[in-house]
Amino acid sequence: MRTVSGPTDNVVVVGAGLAGLSAAMRLAGAGRSVTVVERDDRPGGRAGRLDIETPDGTYRFDNGPTVLTMPDLIADAFACVGEDMDDWLELEPVSPLYRSFFPDGSVLDVHSDVEQMAEEIRTVIGPEEAAGYRRYVDFVSQLYRYEMNDFIDRNIDSPLDLLTPDLARLVAIGGFRRLAPKVRDYFSDPRTERIYSFQAMYAGVSPQQALAIYAVIAYMDSVAGVFFPKGGMHAVPAAMAAAAEKNGVTFRYGTEVARVETDGRRARAVITSDGERIPADAVVLNPDLPVAHRDLLGREPWSVRRLRYSPSCFLMLAGSSAHYSKIAHHNIHFGRSWAGVFDELINKQQLMSDPSILVTNPSHSDPDLAPAGKELYYVLFPTPNLDADIDWHEVGPRYRDEVVRTLEARGYVGFGDAIEVEDLTTPLDWEARGMERGAPFASAHTFLQTGPFRPSNMWGENVVFTGSGTQPGVGVPMVLISGRLAAERITGKDRSYRSRAVRW
Repeated sequence: MRTVSGPTDNVVVVGAGLAGLSAAMRLAGAGRSVTVVERDDRPGGRAGRLDIETPDGTYRFDNGPTVLTMPDLIADAFACVGEDMDDWLELEPVSPLYRSFFPDGSVLDVHSDVEQMAEEIRTVIGPEEAAGYRRYVDFVSQLYRYEMNDFIDRNIDSPLDLLTPDLARLVAIGGFRRLAPKVRDYFSDPRTERIYSFQAMYAGVSPQQALAIYAVIAYMDSVAGVFFPKGGMHAVPAAMAAAAEKNGVTFRYGTEVARVETDGRRARAVITSDGERIPADAVVLNPDLPVAHRDLLGREPWSVRRLRYSPSCFLMLAGSSAHYSKIAHHNIHFGRSWAGVFDELINKQQLMSDPSILVTNPSHSDPDLAPAGKELYYVLFPTPNLDADIDWHEVGPRYRDEVVRTLEARGYVGFGDAIEVEDLTTPLDWEARGMERGAPFASAHTFLQTGPFRPSNMWGENVVFTGSGTQPGVGVPMVLISGRLAAERITGKDRSYRSRAVRW
């Protein structure tokens, strides 16, 4: 495994997102002096927080990811600085993981407990589909076992690093077939097929295009479980930053880095927007990978220029007086179209004509996030990214009304009239927050943008990247892992490390 050269005593981490915090905690635990420079006034990055005050109280919105899986990866980061995650975070399992609504009127709750989920499928669909589910769990559990240590939770320097016994095992179980037909080996009902393949959207590809190895994402949430922190998702980076600071990490909030000072291929310091020079033996860059290369290093290598990006999304955060008794914490409303949705988003780069949408109701699990008697709604509609010919300045307000109409048609009666406060995020807004092409899910996980073909997490002699744009990829578990991989590029491989997330 390649590591940075030269001294590594003093490390500057640019960005206090989940990946940057994961790296900072591991570096501090390994004895490095770590300074985290963050442009915002609080940690979190994409896992941000928006507070809106009203006469009745405060609505506390998460404005980034809402689905938390694999909490042992967070616990690993805390353990690196000698802390117990449970002393800093209160995590509760979400049950059901999702409530899925289908256009025929049927509803299917998704559970992580295999027996409970098999009974749900048997009751709603039938015994043969339940038996297929059990076989599918065996398949994705094998995928996870074969992928985690060799292909996800390690630094990869070349395709030769993939030549392990687990590669042959992945081939043998069909991991390199297309996801949609592989899922149909186990499920015959379109409802279960959708539940266990929609996660390909997180990787920026359709189930028809994705490799079956991406069913590992279904394992991470639909088998390993979904959790919610008291105080909302932003509680995770807030706790990580507090534990890091307690253990010696210095945080510089409200400080924007303008560029990395380099001498040839060696970073010497980071320069802030007000001209301050912060020396560094090594630099970890957490901003979106293309932004880090282009804006901070002043270069854009071919490996970055060639990238294709995932679809984006339109996000409505709504504080509301309406309560809907039939929904759960996370709710997926599927339209009649399935393959057509992905064709519109990815190939035609059009807005969905028959959308499948996510509605999260965080106050369902933590009522303290909203004023008494009020509710929070996080409404996500996938959209094309900014490569599409869509003028969001013009389309945004109209699309907001379309979102409300769609919600009301899907059972959220009176949704528009009940909104008391709202915040909208379009692809243009994601771009303004530093996400290339307005794509919060980063570059798509097509075959040639996966694993060793994804841009490296190293540049020059002592610059390391972390976050969803580099290895291993997108999603909360992946960016937490990327922080560990970045730290190992500086400290060297921790031979005693074995992820607590792998229970084999």
